[in-house]
Amino acid sequence: MVQSPFMSALLDGPPASASGTAWFDRLRAQALERANSVPLPTTREEEWRFTDLSPLTRLSFHPATDAVDIGAEAAHALLFPEAHARLVFVDGVLSSALSKLPASAGLHVLDLRQALSEHGSLLERHLGQSVTNESNVFAALNTAFLRHAAVVVVDPGCEVSAPVHVLHVATRREQAHAVYPRTLLIAGKASRCSLIEDFVALGEANYFSAPVSEIVLDADACVSHARLQREAADAFQLGSCSVKQAAGSRYELVNVALGARLSRLDIAVRHDGQGCDTTMAGLALIDRRQLADTHSSVDHAHAQGKLRQLYKCVVGGAAHAVFNGKILVREGAQQTDAGQSCRGLLLSDRARIDAKPQLEIFADDVKCAHGAAIGQLDPDETFYLQTRGLSNERARNLLTYAFAAEVIERIPVATLRSALAKIVLERTQEAA
Repeated sequence: MVQSPFMSALLDGPPASASGTAWFDRLRAQALERANSVPLPTTREEEWRFTDLSPLTRLSFHPATDAVDIGAEAAHALLFPEAHARLVFVDGVLSSALSKLPASAGLHVLDLRQALSEHGSLLERHLGQSVTNESNVFAALNTAFLRHAAVVVVDPGCEVSAPVHVLHVATRREQAHAVYPRTLLIAGKASRCSLIEDFVALGEANYFSAPVSEIVLDADACVSHARLQREAADAFQLGSCSVKQAAGSRYELVNVALGARLSRLDIAVRHDGQGCDTTMAGLALIDRRQLADTHSSVDHAHAQGKLRQLYKCVVGGAAHAVFNGKILVREGAQQTDAGQSCRGLLLSDRARIDAKPQLEIFADDVKCAHGAAIGQLDPDETFYLQTRGLSNERARNLLTYAFAAEVIERIPVATLRSALAKIVLERTQEAA
């Protein structure tokens, strides 16, 4: 198979050194083999027909292997005080100086090396098992070059009230670089925790990121997950998030995409037991020539599952947002209750949104619905605010902010919620 210059540069990076753990080294070797054999997706494929990767594949990136010292002052602005524990990765490499890992009964927040040593058998059962490398070349790359990762293990019955913050910081380098962020969260039976994944850049930089998150919920566990993509304007991010829910578990996701020239997130949730509950909210706020693509899939494999999904797009300039949401109700998954809604707001004549909600139902006792609505600001609502003394510009800004803030308000961390609300308000003013 002839590789593109993009893939050749990535695969020519230095191989991961042997870890001394046979199953882990075998996992990486198998992923490298898949990365060498799986072709890059093109717009000829149905799942990628709205997302053209040619702006990415014309470039060359080289894996970052060393960390850059960003300094405590620069890092401080990216942190929030509510976090119970924190792992900070700079260009994909763990920064021990910036991380905060207090001892806590029932909660284990570790880097990959320590996790392999202390929880090896648990990692063997879950790491690389839910995000498949068979057809996802970017997940295969992540696993093949896996050196650092955030590993969060919550013991059965443990309830952690404050969130765990996993911060990925990209810096400006002379050479365009590639990073492979990885997160594995394992929530034990009847446990409760919150996870914040934050991808942010210091200044403008040209880099490629292929993050992978794997989240495993045991029976009756509850996980609240916020994922914030604030990459640099010239960056590329192609990520995957896989969630496996056991019986009676609850998973809540808020996903916000603000940055990157081109970004895509594939979210796959599987109900592996009866009575699973999933809530997902997403927001893409983009302008200029950005492209933000979200593909989600929820597999109701057992009875009495519940899903509520809301995805919003605010698109200005010549930007392009894509949402593809699939709900699969398997045979025997009776009394499934699933609802999905996509709402888009176009702020310019050149902006574009493609929405494709999907239902596949193989059970007869279900309640499922989906819908999509895309449009511009309502002139009557704008006029109403103008009659109350607001200028046309301020009225449009307020309506746009209110449209986006519905998702931001679901983030459970006050400091982070306020910071994102400020960003959204600034973006709506710029788009006016």
